[in-house]
Amino acid sequence: MQLQFQIKTYVKAYDAFLKFVKGSWEMPKFKVKEKMPFIPTEEELDQLIAGCGRKTSTLLQLLKETGARLGKALKLKWTDVDFERRLVKITPEKGSRPRILPISLKLIEMLNILPRENEKIFPAKKGSWKKSFINQRNRLAVKLGNPRLKNITFHIFRHWKGTTEYHRNQGHTTRQGSAWT
Repeated sequence: MQLQFQIKTYVKAYDAFLKFVKGSWEMPKFKVKEKMPFIPTEEELDQLIAGCGRKTSTLLQLLKETGARLGKALKLKWTDVDFERRLVKITPEKGSRPRILPISLKLIEMLNILPRENEKIFPAKKGSWKKSFINQRNRLAVKLGNPRLKNITFHIFRHWKGTTEYHRNQGHTTRQGSAWT
């Protein structure tokens, strides 16, 4: 589906270029096939979180509770977490608004176990997190005999959060108190 969106974008850009240079062509018509995203069960997410290493499981728990994008989560600093009031400040990425979100005592405890050797909570490059996560996820999928776990990506946590918020609000979309929009 991502490739279809890219092709459509390129076609529109080419069409705009031709209009600029006074060229013409017959722009092809596109119908993008929408596919429902994979939404795991909460139990599957919890199994994955429990089966990963300390740092990865903390990152995954944060993604599960906030619905934040991976990039936002990796930019979090220790000063963004209010440990006493159990709040986390998510700074904007991709034009979204800043959020202050409640987090669980479980996540606070997980964060407290992590070393504070850097101003960032998760000090590593995005690619290294992805590689480590994929290895842990695939190993766990085999160990638990659940191939569905292999479909879970960092972004799936965002889809899961959005879906659960949607159902919790009985189909009414909301932007308050969540980082998933």
